[in-house]
Amino acid sequence: MNTIIEQLKSHRSYRHFDENYTLTQNQLQEILDASRQAPSWMNGQAYSIIVVQNQALREKLVTLNPNNPHMLHSSVFLLFVANLKRTQMVAVKNKVPYAITDSLNPLLIATTDASLALQNAVIAVEALGLGSVVVGSVRNHITEISTLFNLPDYVYPVAGLSIGKPTVEMHIKPRLPEETVVHYDTYQEYDYQLIEDYDQIMEEFAEARETKSWTKKFADYYKEARNSELNSYLKEQKLL
Repeated sequence: MNTIIEQLKSHRSYRHFDENYTLTQNQLQEILDASRQAPSWMNGQAYSIIVVQNQALREKLVTLNPNNPHMLHSSVFLLFVANLKRTQMVAVKNKVPYAITDSLNPLLIATTDASLALQNAVIAVEALGLGSVVVGSVRNHITEISTLFNLPDYVYPVAGLSIGKPTVEMHIKPRLPEETVVHYDTYQEYDYQLIEDYDQIMEEFAEARETKSWTKKFADYYKEARNSELNSYLKEQKLL
């Protein structure tokens, strides 16, 4: 099998890292270079990457996100932010309107660009024989994190990435049945039993950090409004 495909199919998230392992500058640069070469809508590259090496900053991140201590204990933490400031500067320079609040499309473009760059970083990390975990909880305290990293208007955090040398081996997590995810030519309905079967698969997988079934976890998560701060934050950032 192609080694790149094998690597992609073997992806695992790691949350425990060797605190004595230091990522070399060359390794970090390889990850950043690979990340920056990700696909981007119209080559707009509507994102930025903040390399967080300072221990004090990382301690503050863990204070805001106590369930993710790896943000401090990993070799490096990368914060991927959607960046529409750069094109706002272009609009000012060209003396034209910047009508990004007329539609949600600019938010989707910037979020997608940042996410693709993050995924390229994950692949590069694994190619170097290291491990990582994506951290979406940076959006839970989006105003504080924005202040912590001096984010200007038109910029917002999308996700973080803890990178390091894993100390605990992880198994490859089972994914949803293909029939529930992959459709040919048109969206196709499927038997809900497939989702219940996945509950059983995940129960047998028995990841220690999971305390609920897959369906219960998301039924509970989406039954109530969450992170209402995000809307007001995006308005303050001139994005809504």
